[in-house]
Amino acid sequence: METIFYRVAAIDGDYAHLLRTDRDTEDTILVARALLPDEIREGTELKYEMLQYEIIA
Repeated sequence: METIFYRVAAIDGDYAHLLRTDRDTEDTILVARALLPDEIREGTELKYEMLQYEIIA
């Protein structure tokens, strides 16, 4: 499986907008906060691997 890196661009209620940081793109994806670690804040760096998100910074 591919490893993908994101940064939390914004939190909107029960959802978070994630910006992919390992590719040159301005597009964000919308992810339910229930799938993300509880400790996320705007600016949190995440790694997505094996169908799980993990805080890396």
